[in-house]
Amino acid sequence: MRQLINLFTLLILLVGCQNKKQASAQKADSDEEKLEIYALMGQSNMAGRGVIDSIANSYSSDNVLMMNKEGKLTQATHPVHFDKPKIAAVGPGLKFGYELSLKTDNKIVIVPCAVGGTKIDLWEPGKYDDITNTHPYDDAIVRVKKAMDLGALKGVIWHQGEGNRLDPLYMKKLTILIGRIREVAGNPELPFIAGELGYFLGDVEMFNDNLQELPNLVNNTGVVSAEGLDHKGDDVHFDARSAELLGERYAKVMLDLIN
Repeated sequence: MRQLINLFTLLILLVGCQNKKQASAQKADSDEEKLEIYALMGQSNMAGRGVIDSIANSYSSDNVLMMNKEGKLTQATHPVHFDKPKIAAVGPGLKFGYELSLKTDNKIVIVPCAVGGTKIDLWEPGKYDDITNTHPYDDAIVRVKKAMDLGALKGVIWHQGEGNRLDPLYMKKLTILIGRIREVAGNPELPFIAGELGYFLGDVEMFNDNLQELPNLVNNTGVVSAEGLDHKGDDVHFDARSAELLGERYAKVMLDLIN
């Protein structure tokens, strides 16, 4: 009789352990569903160079997280990027994340991957940028994969081309890059949105016109306009308010693609 009681007690303990494991697994699955991951790629106007002022972090939210340099998730605030720590400031990423967070019950995670001054040719496997001592593409993929351990990669926003605006092969290179990122993500339909160059740069009309053809060349992509945006006084970088408006435009197009 005592042996039967001990066996029954052991059975109860085993069932209890199994239930705990199932509960833990369900909690992990639930936590993963609550994180929506978005990668921010490109060069300095994605990284952000607008002045951080009293408005810039006013829309920081508990529902918008960012992956910091160490690969940890923290509440997203400017500067989101760390490509050039002395000058990284307000870019479109935080506003993009904030606008998305208003449309979902899940937490938004933005993964900063942009590197100032990098041409698209450096966004290939193995390419090295000696100015920032980084491998822009390879480093981005490491961070994206780390983020994908936490939740689903929902999309990529891209702003780059200031150094390629006269490159006749740019659209071909961009198309290859999108395919490469989608292969890593395991999603051939991964939303990808590119931003026009600021019209204040000069010599950008042809580049922006070509960029507008992206949705016709690659499925499930979009383009955001830079019309009406201003620079911070250097004729190169968006000022803080323009960067924020660009972020809103990215969010609108992303919502159109994922809904």
